[in-house]
Amino acid sequence: MTQKSQRIHFIAIGGSIMHSLAICLAKAGHKVSGSDDHFYEPSKSKLKALGLLPESEGWDANRIDSSLDFVVLGMHAKANNPELLKAQELGLKVFSFPEYIYEAAKDKQRLVIAGSHGKTSMTAMVMHVLQDIGRDFDYMVGARINGFDEQVKLSDAPIIVIEGDEYLTSPLDSRPKFFHYKHDIVTVSGIAWDHYNVFPTLENYISQFELLADTSAKGSTLIYCEEDDLTAKIIGGKERDGVTSIPYKAHPHEVRDGVTFLKLPDGEIKIEVFGYHNMQNLSGAQAMLKRIGVSDEQFYNAIASFKGAGKRMEILGKSDTSTIYTDFAHAPSKLLATSTAVKNQFPDRYLVACLELHTFSSLNKDFISQYKDTFNSSDEAIIFINPDAVKQKGLETLTEADLRKAFNRKDIILFNESAKLKDHLLKHQWANKNLILMSSGNFGGLNLAALKQHIL
Repeated sequence: MTQKSQRIHFIAIGGSIMHSLAICLAKAGHKVSGSDDHFYEPSKSKLKALGLLPESEGWDANRIDSSLDFVVLGMHAKANNPELLKAQELGLKVFSFPEYIYEAAKDKQRLVIAGSHGKTSMTAMVMHVLQDIGRDFDYMVGARINGFDEQVKLSDAPIIVIEGDEYLTSPLDSRPKFFHYKHDIVTVSGIAWDHYNVFPTLENYISQFELLADTSAKGSTLIYCEEDDLTAKIIGGKERDGVTSIPYKAHPHEVRDGVTFLKLPDGEIKIEVFGYHNMQNLSGAQAMLKRIGVSDEQFYNAIASFKGAGKRMEILGKSDTSTIYTDFAHAPSKLLATSTAVKNQFPDRYLVACLELHTFSSLNKDFISQYKDTFNSSDEAIIFINPDAVKQKGLETLTEADLRKAFNRKDIILFNESAKLKDHLLKHQWANKNLILMSSGNFGGLNLAALKQHIL
């Protein structure tokens, strides 16, 4: 970035995406400081390595003074945060994370990938192809991506690829983040109710995506998955003046002996990712890239080496007869897509699937019925619930009977202690079996490295 060095303070610098932006700006020559009430790895070590880790945890209004050019406010902070109140008292400019990304990217062509599921994988696909063909671009993505040091890059590149999250912008702004990016091209992968604590009804949730499409500027492009009923209806169901709409569906493909091949007009290519949802993501990425001049030949040459995004059907380990996957899946649509994909890829292998219910939505008795019939692809269905997570969110504990009824599966096994979950998994004979561990948490601190070593 060519702008002069500025003094910037991050409130809630320890977040997975906030710390990446802080590091990006520090490396660009800005004077960065920050605070948080708790730090987790890997952000703690990465901030420490660059001298950005504060000496102590917690909030301190004395960190804020009029010498700051602006403050970046993370979602983890509260509206009564003492540092935020001090910044407001001094009349300092306060950006939310997405507001700052737009500020840095307003002169670039902005490619935004949105949707209830698949957006991280699709964003990673677009980034992988652009890197492979040597295009200069910036990015913001919500997960670790192979081949990229950080989750945020801001430079003088002419385009930016942004994962467009529908979750709240900041404690001061209850709108979804994706509204702030003011897309030139936006892709919507699918719409399935999530974030029950923020969007209490399906209609309220759907309306956010409809408004995203309706706010498209003239000359912009809407790309949407026509195989997703809600997306086809909301995004593709009406014309918008001066906006180009492009539908896509799963790329033609074939699975042979646990390997997926893309079917092309003049042959086929072997690819590393699999699952019907990923064939949809791949087509969405291809459609977006075509809009900025990437040819089919360039796309196919590049996508063959794409191995996926971090914790999106990521291989933890494998042997000749077993594979262990980790996946971020937690919402109903993600659970269904991920478990079905693994079973369809290896239909002759017994599938043990373990889901941690960790989010407010997934642990809520009023939402849990949304999981009905989403856990039917696995041969063994295990659910883990950390009692501390339930207590922290102030929710009522779900019982095994509750889960069996909600998921419509009578053989679901529930664990509340990671040690007992580990013992159960270690009792399995793992020949010709796959394991998938799905969570946005950590299964109560389950040692995945030790589990992998035993199984494989």
